[in-house]
Amino acid sequence: MARIQLGLVCGMTIALSACSGLTSVDPNAALSAGSSLYKAATLSDSDIVALSQDACKASDAESKVAAPNSAYAKRLTKVMSGFGDMTLNGQKIDYKVYTTKDINAWAMGNGCVRVYSGLMDKMNDDELRGVIGHEMGHVALGHSKKAMQAAYTVSAARTAAGASGNAVASSLSSSQLGDLTEKFINAQFSQTQESAADDYSFDLLKKKGMKREGLVTAFQKLAQIDGGQSSMLSSHPSSPSRAQHIQSRIKAEG
Repeated sequence: MARIQLGLVCGMTIALSACSGLTSVDPNAALSAGSSLYKAATLSDSDIVALSQDACKASDAESKVAAPNSAYAKRLTKVMSGFGDMTLNGQKIDYKVYTTKDINAWAMGNGCVRVYSGLMDKMNDDELRGVIGHEMGHVALGHSKKAMQAAYTVSAARTAAGASGNAVASSLSSSQLGDLTEKFINAQFSQTQESAADDYSFDLLKKKGMKREGLVTAFQKLAQIDGGQSSMLSSHPSSPSRAQHIQSRIKAEG
């Protein structure tokens, strides 16, 4: 059975596996890493971009990326065209499709957006835009930065990565980078963050003149996937209640 993560970048990522390590870091263990912990707590926006760039490359290397002339890639280009020339976190958006049955999507602070073919098989174009808008919302609202800081803390503290003074991205070994990438992609956001990303997507779709109803039906579909246990869009709040919230906004705002 395909994994279901959205809980995009634990992003609407839809193949959501549990990531308890991100929220339960042992302070004493982290302190033993010295400068690594300090780096994690003080990652600058440029650090986040650099880490995201390396993490995205690492993920691409481990995944089956759809060819540019494939039906999936062409469809995603069509879907993304609705967002126009917008940037993400000040970075040009770089979008690709991962060919996998997993149901997931996520975005990173360097503008990296990855959509899984398993999700595309379940969603129409309007629903995909809603999900992608949600994932980009986590980046725009700073949620992804916090998730990356948490992932870096766990990965770096585990092996006391790098000496102080080295560039953050280059201080991680390939195995640590892989560990960080996995933790970030599977990171779970809080209820407040998920709700904020939902509203970000709604506002973005409205601004770009796209159908906001796709967000409603996307949540409704997620509620039915995997017996209603889908974590793709996160289980808190539940997909039905998130669908109702968006429906209420559409009714109130026209």
